[in-house]
Amino acid sequence: MSKAATVYDVAERAGVSIATVSMTFRRPDKVKESTRDLVHAAARELQYVPSASARGLADGRTRALGLFSYDYLVEARAAEAAGPASGPGGPVPVVREAPDEMCRDFPLYADEVRRGMEIASWERGYAVMIGGPSHANPAAFVTDVAGRVDGLAVFPQTLPPESLEHIAGRIPVVSVSEPPTDDRLSHVTVDNRGGTRAITEHLVRVHGCRDLMFVGGLNPAEARARFDGFRDALRAARLRVPRKPLVPGTRVDARGRAAVELPADLTLPEAFVCATDDVALDIMEILADRGIDVPGTVAVTGFDGIAAGRIVRPALTTVQQPMVEMGKAVVEILAASIEEPGRAPEVREMPVQLVLRESCGCPPRSARWAY
Repeated sequence: MSKAATVYDVAERAGVSIATVSMTFRRPDKVKESTRDLVHAAARELQYVPSASARGLADGRTRALGLFSYDYLVEARAAEAAGPASGPGGPVPVVREAPDEMCRDFPLYADEVRRGMEIASWERGYAVMIGGPSHANPAAFVTDVAGRVDGLAVFPQTLPPESLEHIAGRIPVVSVSEPPTDDRLSHVTVDNRGGTRAITEHLVRVHGCRDLMFVGGLNPAEARARFDGFRDALRAARLRVPRKPLVPGTRVDARGRAAVELPADLTLPEAFVCATDDVALDIMEILADRGIDVPGTVAVTGFDGIAAGRIVRPALTTVQQPMVEMGKAVVEILAASIEEPGRAPEVREMPVQLVLRESCGCPPRSARWAY
Protein backbone atom coordinates (compact mmCIF):
# COMPACT_ATOMS: atom_id res chain seq x y z
CA MET A 1 0.00 0.00 0.00
CA SER A 2 1.45 3.35 -1.00
CA LYS A 3 1.98 6.12 1.52
CA ALA A 4 -1.15 8.16 2.14
CA ALA A 5 -1.21 11.65 0.69
CA THR A 6 -0.90 14.57 3.10
CA VAL A 7 -2.26 18.09 3.19
CA TYR A 8 1.15 19.24 1.94
CA ASP A 9 0.86 17.03 -1.16
CA VAL A 10 -2.58 18.43 -1.94
CA ALA A 11 -1.39 22.01 -1.46
CA GLU A 12 1.55 21.45 -3.81
CA ARG A 13 -0.63 19.76 -6.47
CA ALA A 14 -3.30 22.50 -6.30
CA GLY A 15 -0.77 25.35 -6.09
CA VAL A 16 -2.23 26.78 -2.88
CA SER A 17 -1.17 27.04 0.75
CA ILE A 18 -1.83 24.28 3.30
CA ALA A 19 -4.03 26.77 5.16
CA THR A 20 -6.22 27.04 2.07
CA VAL A 21 -6.50 23.27 1.80
CA SER A 22 -7.46 23.04 5.45
CA MET A 23 -10.02 25.82 5.09
CA THR A 24 -11.52 24.16 2.01
CA PHE A 25 -12.44 21.09 4.01
CA ARG A 26 -13.30 22.81 7.32
CA ARG A 27 -15.03 25.99 6.14
CA PRO A 28 -15.69 25.68 2.38
CA ASP A 29 -17.94 28.74 2.47
CA LYS A 30 -14.84 30.85 3.20
CA VAL A 31 -12.99 29.72 0.06
CA LYS A 32 -13.62 30.87 -3.51
CA GLU A 33 -15.40 28.31 -5.67
CA SER A 34 -12.56 28.18 -8.23
CA THR A 35 -10.04 27.53 -5.46
CA ARG A 36 -12.26 24.86 -3.90
CA ASP A 37 -12.46 23.11 -7.27
CA LEU A 38 -8.65 23.06 -7.54
CA VAL A 39 -8.25 21.63 -4.05
CA HIS A 40 -10.96 18.99 -4.51
CA ALA A 41 -9.50 17.92 -7.86
CA ALA A 42 -6.04 17.55 -6.31
CA ALA A 43 -7.49 15.59 -3.41
CA ARG A 44 -9.29 13.19 -5.75
CA GLU A 45 -6.17 12.62 -7.84
CA LEU A 46 -4.08 11.92 -4.74
CA GLN A 47 -6.86 9.95 -2.98
CA TYR A 48 -6.48 12.30 -0.03
CA VAL A 49 -8.86 11.95 2.91
CA PRO A 50 -8.88 14.79 5.49
CA SER A 51 -7.89 13.70 8.98
CA ALA A 52 -10.56 14.28 11.59
CA SER A 53 -7.92 14.43 14.31
CA ALA A 54 -5.95 17.01 12.36
CA ARG A 55 -9.07 19.13 11.94
CA GLY A 56 -9.63 18.83 15.67
CA LEU A 57 -6.15 20.13 16.38
CA ALA A 58 -6.85 23.08 14.11
CA ASP A 59 -10.13 24.26 15.62
CA GLY A 60 -10.41 22.36 18.90
CA ARG A 61 -13.35 20.28 17.63
CA THR A 62 -13.55 16.56 16.94
CA ARG A 63 -17.09 16.51 15.44
CA ALA A 64 -17.81 13.53 17.69
CA LEU A 65 -20.10 13.02 20.68
CA GLY A 66 -19.69 10.39 23.38
CA LEU A 67 -22.29 8.17 25.06
CA PHE A 68 -21.49 6.26 28.25
CA SER A 69 -24.16 3.57 28.31
CA TYR A 70 -25.17 0.31 29.92
CA ASP A 71 -23.22 -2.60 28.50
CA TYR A 72 -25.60 -5.07 26.86
CA LEU A 73 -22.76 -6.74 24.97
CA VAL A 74 -21.30 -8.76 27.83
CA GLU A 75 -23.48 -11.81 27.15
CA ALA A 76 -22.84 -11.56 23.42
CA ARG A 77 -19.08 -11.50 23.99
CA ALA A 78 -19.31 -14.46 26.34
CA ALA A 79 -21.33 -16.47 23.80
CA GLU A 80 -18.90 -15.54 21.06
CA ALA A 81 -15.95 -16.67 23.16
CA ALA A 82 -17.58 -20.08 23.56
CA GLY A 83 -17.16 -20.63 19.83
CA PRO A 84 -19.57 -21.33 16.96
CA ALA A 85 -22.09 -24.14 17.14
CA SER A 86 -20.72 -25.67 13.97
CA GLY A 87 -17.46 -25.42 12.02
CA PRO A 88 -16.93 -23.82 8.62
CA GLY A 89 -18.96 -25.61 5.99
CA GLY A 90 -21.00 -27.40 8.61
CA PRO A 91 -24.77 -27.35 8.95
CA VAL A 92 -26.45 -24.07 9.78
CA PRO A 93 -27.75 -24.24 13.38
CA VAL A 94 -31.51 -23.91 13.80
CA VAL A 95 -32.84 -21.94 16.76
CA ARG A 96 -36.51 -22.23 17.66
CA GLU A 97 -37.60 -19.08 19.44
CA ALA A 98 -41.03 -18.16 20.69
CA PRO A 99 -42.43 -14.96 19.13
CA ASP A 100 -42.76 -13.26 22.52
CA GLU A 101 -39.03 -13.79 23.22
CA MET A 102 -37.66 -12.16 20.10
CA CYS A 103 -37.44 -8.61 21.47
CA ARG A 104 -36.56 -9.31 25.10
CA ASP A 105 -32.90 -8.40 24.60
CA PHE A 106 -33.16 -5.71 21.90
CA PRO A 107 -34.12 -2.97 21.46
CA LEU A 108 -34.28 -1.85 25.07
CA TYR A 109 -34.67 1.60 26.60
CA ALA A 110 -31.01 2.58 26.25
CA ASP A 111 -30.90 1.27 22.67
CA GLU A 112 -33.78 3.53 21.65
CA VAL A 113 -32.24 6.60 23.30
CA ARG A 114 -28.97 5.83 21.56
CA ARG A 115 -30.78 5.56 18.22
CA GLY A 116 -32.20 9.03 18.75
CA MET A 117 -28.70 10.33 19.46
CA GLU A 118 -27.36 8.70 16.32
CA ILE A 119 -30.11 10.19 14.13
CA ALA A 120 -29.62 13.71 15.49
CA SER A 121 -25.82 13.41 15.38
CA TRP A 122 -25.91 12.32 11.75
CA GLU A 123 -28.12 15.28 10.89
CA ARG A 124 -25.60 17.65 12.49
CA GLY A 125 -22.47 16.00 11.11
CA TYR A 126 -21.32 14.38 14.37
CA ALA A 127 -20.06 10.86 14.93
CA VAL A 128 -21.01 8.96 18.12
CA MET A 129 -18.51 7.10 20.29
CA ILE A 130 -19.94 4.59 22.78
CA GLY A 131 -18.43 3.25 25.99
CA GLY A 132 -19.72 1.28 28.95
CA PRO A 133 -18.91 0.27 32.53
CA SER A 134 -17.63 -3.19 31.61
CA HIS A 135 -14.18 -1.70 31.13
CA ALA A 136 -11.72 -2.49 33.90
CA ASN A 137 -11.35 1.18 34.81
CA PRO A 138 -14.48 3.00 33.66
CA ALA A 139 -13.38 6.35 35.06
CA ALA A 140 -10.09 6.20 33.13
CA PHE A 141 -11.89 5.00 30.02
CA VAL A 142 -14.47 7.75 30.02
CA THR A 143 -11.76 10.36 30.65
CA ASP A 144 -9.99 9.04 27.57
CA VAL A 145 -13.24 9.22 25.58
CA ALA A 146 -13.82 12.75 26.86
CA GLY A 147 -10.55 13.75 25.24
CA ARG A 148 -11.80 12.51 21.88
CA VAL A 149 -15.28 14.06 21.79
CA ASP A 150 -16.86 17.51 21.94
CA GLY A 151 -19.65 16.50 24.32
CA LEU A 152 -20.75 13.52 26.42
CA ALA A 153 -24.07 11.91 27.39
CA VAL A 154 -24.21 9.59 30.41
CA PHE A 155 -26.82 7.07 31.59
CA PRO A 156 -27.53 6.68 35.34
CA GLN A 157 -25.07 4.81 37.55
CA THR A 158 -22.59 4.16 34.76
CA LEU A 159 -19.98 6.63 35.99
CA PRO A 160 -18.95 7.90 39.44
CA PRO A 161 -20.32 11.41 40.07
CA GLU A 162 -16.87 12.82 40.80
CA SER A 163 -15.59 11.63 37.42
CA LEU A 164 -18.62 13.09 35.69
CA GLU A 165 -18.13 16.47 37.35
CA HIS A 166 -14.44 16.45 36.45
CA ILE A 167 -15.20 15.81 32.78
CA ALA A 168 -17.87 18.51 32.78
CA GLY A 169 -15.12 21.01 33.48
CA ARG A 170 -13.70 20.26 30.02
CA ILE A 171 -16.67 19.49 27.76
CA PRO A 172 -20.48 19.74 27.87
CA VAL A 173 -22.14 16.81 29.66
CA VAL A 174 -25.80 15.75 29.63
CA SER A 175 -27.18 13.31 32.18
CA VAL A 176 -29.87 11.03 30.73
CA SER A 177 -32.88 10.08 32.92
CA GLU A 178 -31.37 10.67 36.36
CA PRO A 179 -30.75 14.18 37.75
CA PRO A 180 -27.02 14.72 38.26
CA THR A 181 -25.66 15.50 41.71
CA ASP A 182 -24.05 18.58 40.17
CA ASP A 183 -26.76 21.06 39.15
CA ARG A 184 -24.32 22.64 36.70
CA LEU A 185 -24.94 19.73 34.33
CA SER A 186 -27.72 19.52 31.77
CA HIS A 187 -30.32 16.80 32.18
CA VAL A 188 -32.93 15.10 29.98
CA THR A 189 -35.69 13.13 31.68
CA VAL A 190 -39.42 12.36 31.52
CA ASP A 191 -42.39 12.81 33.82
CA ASN A 192 -41.69 9.63 35.80
CA ARG A 193 -43.90 10.54 38.74
CA GLY A 194 -46.85 11.71 36.64
CA GLY A 195 -46.66 8.68 34.35
CA THR A 196 -46.86 6.15 37.16
CA ARG A 197 -49.58 8.15 38.88
CA ALA A 198 -51.63 8.03 35.66
CA ILE A 199 -51.27 4.28 35.18
CA THR A 200 -52.14 3.63 38.83
CA GLU A 201 -55.20 5.88 38.59
CA HIS A 202 -56.31 3.91 35.52
CA LEU A 203 -56.10 0.62 37.41
CA VAL A 204 -58.09 2.06 40.30
CA ARG A 205 -60.77 3.98 38.39
CA VAL A 206 -61.32 1.83 35.31
CA HIS A 207 -60.55 -1.67 36.60
CA GLY A 208 -61.59 -1.20 40.21
CA CYS A 209 -58.29 -2.41 41.69
CA ARG A 210 -57.95 -1.79 45.41
CA ASP A 211 -54.93 -3.90 46.29
CA LEU A 212 -51.92 -2.79 44.20
CA MET A 213 -48.22 -3.56 44.58
CA PHE A 214 -45.30 -1.57 43.16
CA VAL A 215 -42.39 -3.79 42.06
CA GLY A 216 -38.87 -2.38 41.69
CA GLY A 217 -36.07 -0.75 43.65
CA LEU A 218 -35.77 2.93 44.49
CA ASN A 219 -32.44 3.47 42.81
CA PRO A 220 -31.81 5.31 40.46
CA ALA A 221 -33.78 8.48 41.21
CA GLU A 222 -36.21 7.91 38.33
CA ALA A 223 -37.39 4.68 40.02
CA ARG A 224 -38.05 6.56 43.26
CA ALA A 225 -40.07 9.16 41.32
CA ARG A 226 -42.18 6.36 39.83
CA PHE A 227 -42.84 4.89 43.27
CA ASP A 228 -43.81 8.35 44.51
CA GLY A 229 -46.32 8.66 41.65
CA PHE A 230 -47.77 5.27 42.58
CA ARG A 231 -48.21 6.41 46.17
CA ASP A 232 -49.74 9.72 45.04
CA ALA A 233 -52.49 7.89 43.18
CA LEU A 234 -53.27 5.53 46.07
CA ARG A 235 -53.37 8.40 48.53
CA ALA A 236 -55.76 10.36 46.30
CA ALA A 237 -58.01 7.28 46.05
CA ARG A 238 -57.86 6.83 49.86
CA LEU A 239 -56.37 3.37 49.51
CA ARG A 240 -53.63 1.79 51.57
CA VAL A 241 -50.31 3.45 50.75
CA PRO A 242 -47.25 1.17 51.17
CA ARG A 243 -44.13 2.67 52.74
CA LYS A 244 -41.81 0.74 50.45
CA PRO A 245 -42.02 -1.22 47.20
CA LEU A 246 -41.51 -4.92 46.64
CA VAL A 247 -37.86 -5.28 45.64
CA PRO A 248 -37.72 -8.66 43.88
CA GLY A 249 -34.87 -11.10 43.95
CA THR A 250 -32.99 -12.08 40.80
CA ARG A 251 -32.55 -15.28 38.86
CA VAL A 252 -30.91 -16.42 35.63
CA ASP A 253 -33.51 -17.34 33.03
CA ALA A 254 -33.31 -19.89 30.20
CA ARG A 255 -31.63 -17.33 27.93
CA GLY A 256 -28.85 -16.72 30.44
CA ARG A 257 -30.00 -13.19 31.30
CA ALA A 258 -30.67 -11.74 34.73
CA ALA A 259 -34.38 -11.67 35.54
CA VAL A 260 -36.47 -10.88 38.60
CA GLU A 261 -37.94 -13.54 40.87
CA LEU A 262 -41.06 -13.39 43.03
CA PRO A 263 -41.30 -15.17 46.39
CA ALA A 264 -43.21 -18.43 46.01
CA ASP A 265 -45.39 -17.59 49.03
CA LEU A 266 -46.19 -14.03 47.92
CA THR A 267 -49.84 -13.09 48.38
CA LEU A 268 -50.88 -11.82 44.99
CA PRO A 269 -52.30 -8.30 44.73
CA GLU A 270 -54.97 -7.34 42.24
CA ALA A 271 -52.36 -5.49 40.18
CA PHE A 272 -48.57 -5.30 39.86
CA VAL A 273 -47.36 -1.80 38.94
CA CYS A 274 -43.80 -2.36 37.75
CA ALA A 275 -40.95 0.16 37.65
CA THR A 276 -39.91 -0.95 34.14
CA ASP A 277 -41.20 -3.03 31.25
CA ASP A 278 -38.39 -5.52 31.81
CA VAL A 279 -39.60 -6.20 35.35
CA ALA A 280 -43.22 -6.45 34.15
CA LEU A 281 -42.34 -8.95 31.42
CA ASP A 282 -40.38 -11.09 33.88
CA ILE A 283 -43.32 -11.12 36.27
CA MET A 284 -45.72 -12.09 33.48
CA GLU A 285 -43.44 -15.04 32.65
CA ILE A 286 -43.39 -16.12 36.30
CA LEU A 287 -47.16 -15.87 36.58
CA ALA A 288 -47.62 -17.85 33.34
CA ASP A 289 -45.30 -20.58 34.66
CA ARG A 290 -47.41 -20.76 37.82
CA GLY A 291 -50.64 -21.00 35.84
CA ILE A 292 -51.87 -17.59 37.00
CA ASP A 293 -53.94 -15.71 34.44
CA VAL A 294 -53.02 -12.16 33.39
CA PRO A 295 -55.16 -10.08 33.55
CA GLY A 296 -57.92 -12.40 34.78
CA THR A 297 -56.36 -13.00 38.19
CA VAL A 298 -53.87 -10.16 38.41
CA ALA A 299 -53.15 -7.15 36.20
CA VAL A 300 -49.59 -6.18 35.27
CA THR A 301 -48.27 -2.84 33.99
CA GLY A 302 -44.82 -1.55 33.04
CA PHE A 303 -42.94 1.65 32.28
CA ASP A 304 -40.75 2.44 29.22
CA GLY A 305 -42.58 1.22 26.12
CA ILE A 306 -39.98 -1.20 24.72
CA ALA A 307 -40.80 -3.28 21.65
CA ALA A 308 -41.22 -6.54 23.57
CA GLY A 309 -44.29 -5.17 25.33
CA ARG A 310 -46.17 -5.03 22.03
CA ILE A 311 -45.33 -8.62 21.11
CA VAL A 312 -45.86 -10.49 24.37
CA ARG A 313 -49.31 -11.98 25.00
CA PRO A 314 -51.18 -10.48 26.64
CA ALA A 315 -49.69 -7.26 25.31
CA LEU A 316 -48.27 -5.06 28.06
CA THR A 317 -49.98 -1.91 29.31
CA THR A 318 -47.23 0.61 29.93
CA VAL A 319 -46.11 4.21 30.24
CA GLN A 320 -44.42 5.07 26.96
CA GLN A 321 -41.27 7.20 27.18
CA PRO A 322 -40.29 9.20 24.06
CA MET A 323 -36.97 7.38 24.00
CA VAL A 324 -35.81 8.34 20.51
CA GLU A 325 -36.85 11.96 21.11
CA MET A 326 -34.86 11.93 24.36
CA GLY A 327 -31.75 10.97 22.41
CA LYS A 328 -32.38 13.75 19.93
CA ALA A 329 -32.85 16.24 22.77
CA VAL A 330 -29.50 15.19 24.26
CA VAL A 331 -27.75 16.00 21.00
CA GLU A 332 -29.59 19.32 20.66
CA ILE A 333 -28.39 20.38 24.11
CA LEU A 334 -24.83 19.18 23.52
CA ALA A 335 -24.60 20.88 20.12
CA ALA A 336 -25.92 24.16 21.56
CA SER A 337 -23.45 23.98 24.45
CA ILE A 338 -20.57 23.25 22.09
CA GLU A 339 -21.42 26.24 19.91
CA GLU A 340 -21.98 28.48 22.94
CA PRO A 341 -19.38 27.71 25.64
CA GLY A 342 -20.50 28.78 29.07
CA ARG A 343 -24.16 28.31 28.19
CA ALA A 344 -26.40 27.74 31.22
CA PRO A 345 -27.32 24.09 31.89
CA GLU A 346 -30.67 22.97 30.53
CA VAL A 347 -33.20 20.59 32.07
CA ARG A 348 -35.82 19.02 29.81
CA GLU A 349 -38.64 16.95 31.27
CA MET A 350 -40.45 15.32 28.38
CA PRO A 351 -44.07 14.10 28.46
CA VAL A 352 -45.06 10.43 28.56
CA GLN A 353 -48.04 8.50 27.20
CA LEU A 354 -50.23 5.88 28.81
CA VAL A 355 -50.53 2.95 26.40
CA LEU A 356 -53.47 0.70 27.26
CA ARG A 357 -53.25 -2.95 26.26
CA GLU A 358 -54.54 -6.30 27.44
CA SER A 359 -52.30 -6.92 30.49
CA CYS A 360 -54.33 -4.50 32.63
CA GLY A 361 -57.68 -5.84 31.43
CA CYS A 362 -58.31 -3.40 28.59
CA PRO A 363 -59.52 -4.84 25.29
CA PRO A 364 -57.10 -5.09 22.34
CA ARG A 365 -56.39 -1.88 20.39
CA SER A 366 -57.29 0.36 23.31
CA ALA A 367 -56.65 4.06 22.99
CA ARG A 368 -53.28 5.64 23.71
CA TRP A 369 -53.69 8.51 26.12
CA ALA A 370 -51.21 11.39 26.19
CA TYR A 371 -50.41 12.43 29.73
